[in-house]
Amino acid sequence: MSDTEFTPHPPEDAEIRRAVAPVICYPNDGLPQPDLEWMRAIRRDAQKVSETLIPPRDARCFEVPAGHFFRITSVEGPQVGDLNLWNLKDLSERFYSGKSRALHGTHLTVGERMWSSFPYLRPMATIVEDTLGWYGIDQFGGSVHDVIGTRCDPYTGNLLSGTQYHHCCHSNLTRALADHLSIPLSEAEPAVHDVLNVFMCTGFTRDTGQYFMKASPVRPGDYLEFFAEIDLLGDLSACPGGDCSSEHSSDTASCHPLRVEVFAPADEALVGWQSPAPNGYDRSHGR
Repeated sequence: MSDTEFTPHPPEDAEIRRAVAPVICYPNDGLPQPDLEWMRAIRRDAQKVSETLIPPRDARCFEVPAGHFFRITSVEGPQVGDLNLWNLKDLSERFYSGKSRALHGTHLTVGERMWSSFPYLRPMATIVEDTLGWYGIDQFGGSVHDVIGTRCDPYTGNLLSGTQYHHCCHSNLTRALADHLSIPLSEAEPAVHDVLNVFMCTGFTRDTGQYFMKASPVRPGDYLEFFAEIDLLGDLSACPGGDCSSEHSSDTASCHPLRVEVFAPADEALVGWQSPAPNGYDRSHGR
């Protein structure tokens, strides 16, 4: 083979190949649909039972019993957050951002769900209210509450620029989980996983296909609220990039706290309701 650089030449039918219409990989018409009307009805009489303030450039854990609601609110200034969810009783069941993206799309909003990892693959939480639902998709292809980014982390920072930054969301989530469960950092870190980027405005560039971020439209008082489908352990980091208008691993970006509130419906409201069962696939035939 020649040492000269190879330059691929398009075939004669290149435009025909490009013009092939796309097909949705996972048509979601068959997904079980949440009963938003019922959820909103029982939410009206729900009472707040806990509140957790997430300091800027830090993270905190919180617990949400099945059938309760939790609300993430921006306070003081525009701020994005990275959210992890686990089954409170079994950390091996965790939020599966990739499958949630495949089922719903790159960004989540009202009526869409955070799905759990294999072999469970069931709804963990359903979005019932989103004050940024008006944003839609902008002219750059950007939208809010994404499941396409992973989380800012110190390993990528070291890889790209040789930095040793210790308040990335990955690090914050790890420390918060270790503190909450009283376990070593080395045990907590493998449980930290890809996130729902709450309030973050992101997309992919059309020319290079690169993941981009832009200033979040979130303002104080904006919130994202969920119905907990199973007993949840949540972990939320207030990203060190603030509104992520220019960078997401920084001690100089303007950052603000986030608030998590948990609301309990009346006891009688949940009579007859139960958490979704784990996925019914028979694993014995697939191995």
